Amino acid sequence: MPDMLVSLVHLPPIEPLLEKLRCEGIFIRRPNPWDATALREFIEKHFSRGWADETSIAFSHQPITAFIATHDEDIIGFGAYECTRRNFFGPTGVAEEWRGRGVGKALLLACLYGLQDMGYVYAIIGAAGPVEYYQKAVGAIVIPLDEGRGIYPLKEDPRFLSK
Repeated sequence: MPDMLVSLVHLPPIEPLLEKLRCEGIFIRRPNPWDATALREFIEKHFSRGWADETSIAFSHQPITAFIATHDEDIIGFGAYECTRRNFFGPTGVAEEWRGRGVGKALLLACLYGLQDMGYVYAIIGAAGPVEYYQKAVGAIVIPLDEGRGIYPLKEDPRFLSK
């Protein structure tokens, strides 16, 4: 899965999407510190422990560098940024039964606007699974010469190994 690059200069507006979701009883917000356990459990149940570990880094930042989607106070999706590496979007996911309603796009845009607020002009979507989705949603492009390796060769670089 390749990394992708997205310009944060001309992002699509998020407000119409948030309003549509609110009409369905779905709300997008930053998690509070007391949401950490519920978010971790949601991610482990629907995705993976690795993604839960990665997303937990969001709670070490102020403001928290994640957004959650809720319905009736239950978490139904999440998006994180500045967790894997600086300027990276992800991981992100929506519970299967809630997909196809715009929840994922709202989380994506909320996170990208969060990166924009931090002063970034471009963001990296790490190990993008649905390449066509990101191309259509935010105009992201595949980073050439990456060959799908992304950041993972760093763990093999002797400069980054613990002694």
